[in-house]
Amino acid sequence: MADEAATPSAERRAHWAVFLGLAGTIVVLDQLTKAWLVSNFAPGQSAEVVGDLVRLVFGQNSGALFGIFRDQALLFALASIGVVGLIVAYHGRAGRSLYLSIALGLLLGGAIGNLIDRLRLGYVIDFVDVGIGNLRFYTFNIADAAISTAIVLLLAVAVVPNLARIVDARFDG
Repeated sequence: MADEAATPSAERRAHWAVFLGLAGTIVVLDQLTKAWLVSNFAPGQSAEVVGDLVRLVFGQNSGALFGIFRDQALLFALASIGVVGLIVAYHGRAGRSLYLSIALGLLLGGAIGNLIDRLRLGYVIDFVDVGIGNLRFYTFNIADAAISTAIVLLLAVAVVPNLARIVDARFDG
């Protein structure tokens, strides 16, 4: 009975819980922060958080990452629905890795967070602006940060193929 928790099916279910729980957490945090921003800022309005280094800026991105392909929200919403399906399907195939469950959970949560904006508003609300003076990073949100983190994790495992196994052994074993 004690070994039952270590069976592949129990481990797989636990990883689905991590995957879906992390995705759900990202969606909730993303939508709550955007709702707070909308209720406290007008479009284009900004406020310093850490001097000029970190600012809140209410942006409306009708394009994709970095604002490219503006005014294509419906096209990106349809593409996002397909991406959500691919992420879930890929997790179903790679669901034994906690590392991949975390990376894909972040990716799924970010994709859904921005998809909700595109379907509901026709644009994505961005609000975190980081930089020094005129040297600024693109304005982003919680969903974007989750997607970016997921991409870094997936690139890391592509560069170091054993990384997922090493991390999984550390936390599963």
